Amino acid sequence: MARNKQDEGKKATNPDVVGLKAVVVEQQITDTLEINFMPYAMSVIMQRAIPEIDGFKPSHRKLLYTMYTMGLLNGGRTKSANIVGQTMRLNPHGDSAIYDTMVRLSKDFEALLTPFVDSKGCFGKVYSRDMACAASRYTEAKLTPICAEIFRDIDRDTVDFMDNYDSTTLEPMLLPTSFPNVLVSANMGIAVGMASNICGFNLAEVCQTTIDYIGDPSHNIMSTLKAPDFPTGGELIYNAHELDSIYKTGRGSVKVRARWRFNKAENLIEIYEIPYSTTAEAIIDKVAELVKTGKIREIADMRDETDLSGLKLTIDLKRGVDADKLMARLYKLTPLMDSFSCNFNILIGGTPRILGIGEILEEWLAWRTESVKRRIFSELTKKKEKLHLLYGLQKILLDIDQAIVIIRNTEEESEVVPNLMIGFGIDALQAEYVAEIKLRNINREYILKRIDETSSLENEIKDLEDTLGSTKRIKAIIVDELKNVIKKYGSERKTGIIYDDASDELQEDDQVEDYPVNIFLSREGYFKKITPLSLRMGGEHKYKESDGPFLSFESQNKNDLLIFSDKQQVYKVRIRDFEDMKASVLGTYLPSYLQMDEGESVKYMLDPGDYSGHILFFFENGKAARIELGAYATKTNRKKLTGAYSGTSPLVSIVPLSGGETEIAVYSTEDRVLIFSTSLLSPKTTRSTVGVAVMTLKRKYRLAKAIPVLESSVKNHARYRVRSVPAAGALLKEEDLEEQQLTLL
Repeated sequence: MARNKQDEGKKATNPDVVGLKAVVVEQQITDTLEINFMPYAMSVIMQRAIPEIDGFKPSHRKLLYTMYTMGLLNGGRTKSANIVGQTMRLNPHGDSAIYDTMVRLSKDFEALLTPFVDSKGCFGKVYSRDMACAASRYTEAKLTPICAEIFRDIDRDTVDFMDNYDSTTLEPMLLPTSFPNVLVSANMGIAVGMASNICGFNLAEVCQTTIDYIGDPSHNIMSTLKAPDFPTGGELIYNAHELDSIYKTGRGSVKVRARWRFNKAENLIEIYEIPYSTTAEAIIDKVAELVKTGKIREIADMRDETDLSGLKLTIDLKRGVDADKLMARLYKLTPLMDSFSCNFNILIGGTPRILGIGEILEEWLAWRTESVKRRIFSELTKKKEKLHLLYGLQKILLDIDQAIVIIRNTEEESEVVPNLMIGFGIDALQAEYVAEIKLRNINREYILKRIDETSSLENEIKDLEDTLGSTKRIKAIIVDELKNVIKKYGSERKTGIIYDDASDELQEDDQVEDYPVNIFLSREGYFKKITPLSLRMGGEHKYKESDGPFLSFESQNKNDLLIFSDKQQVYKVRIRDFEDMKASVLGTYLPSYLQMDEGESVKYMLDPGDYSGHILFFFENGKAARIELGAYATKTNRKKLTGAYSGTSPLVSIVPLSGGETEIAVYSTEDRVLIFSTSLLSPKTTRSTVGVAVMTLKRKYRLAKAIPVLESSVKNHARYRVRSVPAAGALLKEEDLEEQQLTLL
C-alpha cells in the first residue's frame, strides 16, 4: 500500500505525466472492417490458405523453391533443419510452420499421391493422430525426381518472379508445373469466409484426361478420370451422379471405406487401408465405445499392429461371428467408412473461384500455354542474340589481319571496341564479342566453325517463330510433356473403386427386425405402418377432413415400397425406415418425407416383393403399358428414380400384376367398359414406353379408370369381354353400374 502511494505521488509530481488524459477515438464499425479486418482477410485468402493454378500454396512454393536453389533436386539429402533455416529467407513465419509443411509434402508422411520431398527418418503418418514426426535436426530430405517437372525451365522466363518479404532476393510467383498438379495433389485450406478442399487424383489419369481434353474440349472427363485417388488407399463407393456433380460444379462428397481381410485360422480381421479423412486412433476409439455400450458384441479385442510394413488394425472375433456382417455394421457405425467433402476453390488470377474439373483443365491449359510461349520466346531471344554476334564475326572473316592490326595499333584498351566498329561497320555488341576472342582462336578454322552455326541458327529461329505463332504446335509440346510424365512417373491407382452392386450389400443392416405390418395410404398421401396387434387394439383411422382411405395391404418390415407420383417419378423407400404407428394418428405426409417437387403428389404405392412381377399403366388416351417390375430394381438405396413411366398422356390408373394373368375392366368417360386379358399386353423393360392402344375413344372422351375385373361392379363379364385390343367396349347397363348410396327423395 505504501509503495503504491509513493508511486502515485511520483506520478503526480512528474511534469511529463501531469495533464495527460486518455483519448477515445470513435470509429464506425464499417471503417474498422475496411481498414483493419479486410486486409487481414485478403492476406489469408491470397497468401496462405487457397492454392493457385500450379497446385501450391505460398508456403509449399517457398519451401520447394528453396530446396531447388540448394541443389537438392540432383544432390544428396541434407538435414531438414538446414532446409528450414534457408526457407526462412522467403517464409518468415517460424521454423515450426515450415517443417510442418515439409512433413506434409514428404514421401514418408503419405499425405500425397505424388510426394515432392524424398524424406529419411521419422516423419509420422497421415493416418495416425499420435505418431508424431521427429525434430528437424534428426531427419533428412531432398527433392523427389518428379520435381524436375515442377521446376521445368524455371530459369527460362516461364514464370514471373517477385521480391521476398525484405527485398533481398527473388522468388517465383508460381511454379511452372508441366502437369496439372492442382488435381494431383490433395490440398485443404481454411481462409476467412471461405475454404478449399481438393481431393487428389491419379497422376496418370489426370495427364491422360488432359491430353484427351486438349484434343477434344467436349471429351467425357469421367471416361478417363475415373474417380478420386487417395494415398491411404481404401475403396471408393462409386456414385456416378455424385461424381458427375463434383466434376461439373467442384462441390460434393465421395464415400471411401476401409480395406480388410479375414484370417480364418486365427479368427480375426485385419484392416490394412482406411479412409483418407480419418485416423487409426479415431477408429479404435469408436469401436471401443460401441463395445462398451453393448452395440457391438462380436468383438473380443482390437489393437493397432502398425509396423514398418504399414498400417494394420487387428480385430479379434468371438466364436461363430460372421466377419462380413460385422464389417457391414462397422462401416455404418464407425469411421471405417467416411465421406470426403470436395470444394475445388482455387485462386485464378488473384480471384478465388470454385471450378469443376473441365474448368480447372481449361484454366491450367491457358496458363501452361502462356508458360510454354514464354519459354520459347526466351529461347528465341537468346538464339537471335547469338546469331547477331555471329553476323559480326562473319564480317571479321573478310580480313582477320586487319582486325589484328586495328587492335595492335590501338593505344588505349577502351578504344578497341570503337575502332573495330569503325573498321568493320559492326555494332558495339558484335565488336565486344570479337574483342573477347582468345588469341588461340584467331584462326580461320575456328571462325569458319562459328560461321557454320549461322545457317543452323537461322533455321532454328524460323522454327521457333513458327511454333510461337501456332496454337497447334504449342498444344503438341504440352501433350508430349504430359506423355513423358505418364511414362516416367505414372503409377497404378491406390484407391479401389466399388460399384453400386458390390457396395449395396454392405449398406444392409442385418440387425433390423422383420415382422408383419399393415400399410395404409390416404388419398392425400398420408402413410401409416401399423402392426397387426396395434391394428386389432386400435380404433378408427384418423384422416383430415377432406381426406380418406386409398390403399391398404399387408407387408413385412424389411420390404421395400415403390411410390409413384403424378410427375413420372418413382420413389423407393424401406418400410423399416418408418416408425410403427397407431390408427389414431394422421401418419407421415409422403410428399414432404420424400422431398417431392412443388405440386407433385402420390399416385400409387405397391410392395414390389422380389421385383418379379409386372405393373400396368393406363393413360387418358386409351393406351396401356405393361412394364417389368425389375426395371425399377436399383443396385443402391437410391430414393428417387425419374422417368418411371411415359408422360405423353396423363396417367389414370396403376394396376400391379404380381401373380399370373388376370382380367382388367377399363372404363371410359362415355360410360363404356371393356374387359380384356392382361396376356394381350406384351411386357416391356423400357419404363418410358408409351404403351399400346387398349380402348378406342371418340374425340371428346377419355379413359377414366382401370381396375381388376374382380374388384369391379360388373356382373355380366361376357358382355364387355374382348378377344383383342384395341376395342371400343360396350355401354354400361344399369345393373353393372357401381353401387350408389341411397338418397332420400
